[in-house]
Parts: sequence; C-alpha cells; structure tokens
Amino acid sequence: MSVSITEDIKTVSDLKTNTGDIFKQLHRTGRPIIVTVNGKPDAVLIDVGVFEKKLKALNMSALIAVAETDVRERRTRPAREFLKELRRSAKA
Repeated sequence: MSVSITEDIKTVSDLKTNTGDIFKQLHRTGRPIIVTVNGKPDAVLIDVGVFEKKLKALNMSALIAVAETDVRERRTRPAREFLKELRRSAKA
C-alpha cells in the first residue's frame, strides 16, 4: 500500500477543518491518510473497501499458515480418502 508523503499526511487540525475533502481524497486514491498529533503519526484512516480486502488477505494468510504447518508435520491425507468420507457423511 503506497502513501504519498506530500498528500497523505494530515494534522488532526486539517482533519477537523477539512474532513469532507480528506475523505474524498481517501476514497478517490484508495491510499491511507496518516493523521499526526503534535507532529507525530497518531492514527491511520483507510477506505473501508481497502480495509476489507486487507482483512480478507490477512485472514487467508493465517489459514494458509495453519495448512502449511499441517503439511510440514504430515497431518494430511489423500484427497480421495477425504472426499469419500465427506460423501458418506452427507448421506447419513
């Protein structure tokens, strides 16, 4: 996720006085806005669509990490065996 240092860093005062414009920029660019307080980064605003995509990717990577551990520790079985069991349980 890219950030434009000249456009995407705003003070909390900017946020208070130009909220509408800042939100328009946020939605138009898809880039996060870094809000500073007393010259230091304090919060990040992010478009909800971008946030949802990042959250899905983060959740997927957590699931993949668990699966990779299972493979590494040989806690797997052939797909055909699993599918047969799945079919049997669906009939029951």
